[in-house]
This record gives sequence, C-alpha cells and structure tokens, in this order.
Amino acid sequence: MEKRRGYMRALAGEIAKVAAPALGKRGFAAAQLVTQWESVVGAEWARKLGPERLDFPHGTRAGGTLRLRATSGAALEAQHSSPLLLERINGFFGYRAVDRLVFTQGPLLPEARPARVPAPLPADDRAALDRRLGPIEDPGLREALRRLGEAVMTADPGK
Repeated sequence: MEKRRGYMRALAGEIAKVAAPALGKRGFAAAQLVTQWESVVGAEWARKLGPERLDFPHGTRAGGTLRLRATSGAALEAQHSSPLLLERINGFFGYRAVDRLVFTQGPLLPEARPARVPAPLPADDRAALDRRLGPIEDPGLREALRRLGEAVMTADPGK
C-alpha cells in the first residue's frame, strides 16, 4: 500500500502512474508515449494519427509493432512517412523499440475543446460589479470574485 503524501502534486507528474494499469493492457507500458504523443510525432501528425497498441515479441522490449489509428486519408500518407515516424518514435524511447507501424483507419479520440472566451462585459455591468466588490479588502479575493462575476454575467443561459 502506498504511503499517503499530504501535499499537492502536479497532475502531469502523476498521470503516467494513474494511467499505467489501463494503458498496460493495451501494450503501453510506457504511458508517456500516449501522454506526450504530440511532442513525439509533431502537431500535424498528432491530428491525423493516434497510438492504439504497442506489441513486443515475447520476452523483449525491442522490435515492437505500434498500431496507430489514422484519420480518413491519412493512413496512406503516414505509410509513406513511416521511416520519419519510426525515427521520431524510437528517438522518444532512446532505442529501437518499434520496428513496424500498422495503420487502422478510423476516427481519433475527440480532442479537448478549447475553453470558451467570454464576450467582454458591458461598461455599465462592469461598473455595477465593481461597486458590489468595493467593500472587499483582500485584492486576490476581489479579483477572483470579479472573474467569477464576469463569467456568470456573460454565460450563455442556453448552455
């Protein structure tokens, strides 16, 4: 049993440990390949390809086959660029971990939608909000409440 730590930790530092059991079942013992996919292959390829499974020959962690999901029309382009992709992937591992790429055509996992940027608050609404926040002495709290108030006042009620 892991000893509890009584302090906050960065999610990026813990994601590999948390995701390891699920990713291990898919052959991704090195969860960092999935979590850092865009930095491994580049933004353009990451929009077209996603890792599905990594298989190694029995008893070894080299000479593996990486199965990639490719968007419509990207599989043929990716096959022609396999030497470049293999170089980038093996550069990530630091040794020749992957010898072969296998492509499956299909949709990738949906990307996270970017956060909505609210419309600017009208001047009269901003003045009313400032008046209500005036008595608050703590500047950090006042600024946090201002951001919250602006977000609430500019929120789309239909969503």
